[in-house]
Amino acid sequence: MLRRARWWLVGSGAALAPGAALAQERVPEWGWGMHPMWWVWGAGGIVMMLFVLLFWGMVIAGLVVGIRWLVTQGRASGTDSAMQILRERYARGDISREEFEAKRRDLGP
Repeated sequence: MLRRARWWLVGSGAALAPGAALAQERVPEWGWGMHPMWWVWGAGGIVMMLFVLLFWGMVIAGLVVGIRWLVTQGRASGTDSAMQILRERYARGDISREEFEAKRRDLGP
């Protein structure tokens, strides 16, 4: 029984072995001419390299912008810079109480 199982494994392996060789075969529609990457006197590789550099540049820029946005989210919450400046000017005496109240109403709550 064990011998029969061994022969079955050997036979199935021999039957599947050409499949690995066929999987590595060159695509027939290319023929024996130039590779499709070599269009415009070989500029295809250069164009592909530039697009890859552009892609990774955009990925890195997106990460930097995203991280900067996340960092500034914590700082910007809860501060009203216009009202703060108005309060500082009133505290220094640059504007009178009437001006302060008028500008505060203009700025809103």
